[in-house]
Amino acid sequence: MKNRILLISLVFLIFTGCVGISSKGFFGSGVSIAFDPRSLGTQIDDSVMQKNLSARMILRDKSYLLSVSTNVLDGRIFLTGKVDNPEEKLQLTKLAWETKGVRSVKNDIKIKEEFSFKQSAKDLLITSQLRTAMIFNRQIKATNYQIDTYKKKIFIYGISLTSDERKEVISEAKEILDVKDVIASIVLVEDLRIQKN
Repeated sequence: MKNRILLISLVFLIFTGCVGISSKGFFGSGVSIAFDPRSLGTQIDDSVMQKNLSARMILRDKSYLLSVSTNVLDGRIFLTGKVDNPEEKLQLTKLAWETKGVRSVKNDIKIKEEFSFKQSAKDLLITSQLRTAMIFNRQIKATNYQIDTYKKKIFIYGISLTSDERKEVISEAKEILDVKDVIASIVLVEDLRIQKN
């Protein structure tokens, strides 16, 4: 009886590990599968690329697990986070370009500085304000975007259904108080390699 309960628990854990319950979405691309206009094949390709790159980064230095974030959309790799020196940033860019299937690399990794609780709190507030504004804006599919803020600069990654939606997202970001800059890496559905039919 104990073995049966253990087996059922194990199967349950395996299957729930495959379900998209986190904000990262089903395949870890930062976009919910239900609203993702990419084909399932493209989503899987992006997920494989992201996991491959993350694994190679962690093999190089375990600290990258917490300090660097990777996102892949339609073969485009986006890197964010912090590293100790410029050489590390260049090495990670090179590593990203060496990933099979990559179409482009956007490296927004910053060089580490002393931690500032005040700055981090402001960045978190800016991210939260933008996320809330996007959720309440009916012209935006808020689940299609990932937002990172660093030193009052907003980095937005995602897939936009139309160019009007992309403009609306950028407009919402620029309206947030204290924002210094908005760096948007938003791919239009029509620019994707393969779309859902």
